[in-house]
Amino acid sequence: MDPFFTSSPSFTFSLLLLLAMASTGVLATTFTFVNRCDYTVWPGILANANSPTLDSTGFELPQQTARTFQAPTGWSGRFWARTGCSFDGSGSGSCTTGDCGSGQVECNGAGAAPPATLAEFTLGTGGQDFYDVSLVDGYNLPVFVEGTGGSGQCASTGCSTDLNRMCPTELRVGDGDACKSACEAFGTPEYCCSGAYATPNTCSPSVYSQMFKAACPKSYSYAYDDATSTFTCTGADYTVTFCPSSPSQKSSRDSTTPMTATPSQGAATAGSDPGFTYSNSGAGLGGAVSGSGTGAGTGTGAGSGTGAGEAMLADGSWLAGLAMGDSPRAVPLPTLHSLTASAALFILLSYLYL
Repeated sequence: MDPFFTSSPSFTFSLLLLLAMASTGVLATTFTFVNRCDYTVWPGILANANSPTLDSTGFELPQQTARTFQAPTGWSGRFWARTGCSFDGSGSGSCTTGDCGSGQVECNGAGAAPPATLAEFTLGTGGQDFYDVSLVDGYNLPVFVEGTGGSGQCASTGCSTDLNRMCPTELRVGDGDACKSACEAFGTPEYCCSGAYATPNTCSPSVYSQMFKAACPKSYSYAYDDATSTFTCTGADYTVTFCPSSPSQKSSRDSTTPMTATPSQGAATAGSDPGFTYSNSGAGLGGAVSGSGTGAGTGTGAGSGTGAGEAMLADGSWLAGLAMGDSPRAVPLPTLHSLTASAALFILLSYLYL
């Protein structure tokens, strides 16, 4: 009898599934965390509900080192860096900023205590990824996100300005360790976009979120800032860099010049992009462009343009330097990553006509 009809249905289905997966080109996404700060950070990882936990939920990342993780398609969650951490030999301890409250290096399903700069991702299943850098929960250090190897707009995003040096006194944490959001500092509905202010029409950017937006125009500055702050890419790997304009400016925060909350400053122009060049003095203050939607990673709007100041990351020069003892880029998931559709079809036809 013709082998086509005697083949195991389950095996044939598996090969067809293999062909389908190969045709999409990507079975997992690689996240590379790079620490350019002049001090150690402890990144935290929180997967959203119904997303699997990655290989770690929190780890130590010394200065000038990198570490990679892989996430399956469809994964969603957030990353951040904890600073000023102290852990004993058993791994017990706490952090000055971004602490997840677990009392351990691993966050074990707990999120960052604000203020903390967040990198948020929702990976598409055969479609677009959505990503952003959010200051909605405040800010503790510069974060930059870059996608490589993908298709689509794939714009880099983040906040490379040291907001701690410009943080208004009423938002400042400690000696300039972090900068609170207005919601965290004052807790009122108009600052938190809650209660009667829980819609894009009723919650406008505050003077404080306008200052955040002016300094970091591609980052989320308040809850309804989707239009200029959510970015998309398909089939990319991502690099999350802490303190992208090395070295970090933590050591110079004693000479801080706070921002002044004055609403008379000029408004930012929608779609404008001053770039990501680090500035000790900060950008001019301005208004934020409000969008619509229900939070980071779930909107459909994508930003445009790429930052000029940190395009150096795109040429791979930093990642190429990981050979200097840094953690290597993770080995891709088994050879299915490089399997082409034609190769999968050849396997299928070879089996069927044995």
